[in-house]
Amino acid sequence: YVQIYIKGLAVDHEVALLKALAEPTRLRLVVLLALNGETCVCKLAEALDAPQFRVSRHLGILRSAGLVEARREGTWMHYRLASPGTRFQGCLQACFRECLADHEAIQQDLERLAAGCCASPETQPAGRN
Repeated sequence: YVQIYIKGLAVDHEVALLKALAEPTRLRLVVLLALNGETCVCKLAEALDAPQFRVSRHLGILRSAGLVEARREGTWMHYRLASPGTRFQGCLQACFRECLADHEAIQQDLERLAAGCCASPETQPAGRN
């Protein structure tokens, strides 16, 4: 195990965040959450056109890194970006919203997200949940 130091201070936390984001699916997920807010995992799977188990696995990695938080509602899991604990995390989240929102892949994901149909209570008409 090698620690990375900048001016004598370990930057392990920052390295862990960047490692978690260094995978296309996980980067797309955090950008979608930055732009859309809290979202059910089934809608995220539809947006990425990926199996839900794979999306859940990536969200688990992001959660372990402290980048996302989860909330259970019945059988549905909803994810959102974690509140930034450091200035570095705040800058990353701003970059997700400002620098990557216009990326072609993200735009396609957002279109699928908007068209997606999820069976979670938040998307059901009143009285059906």
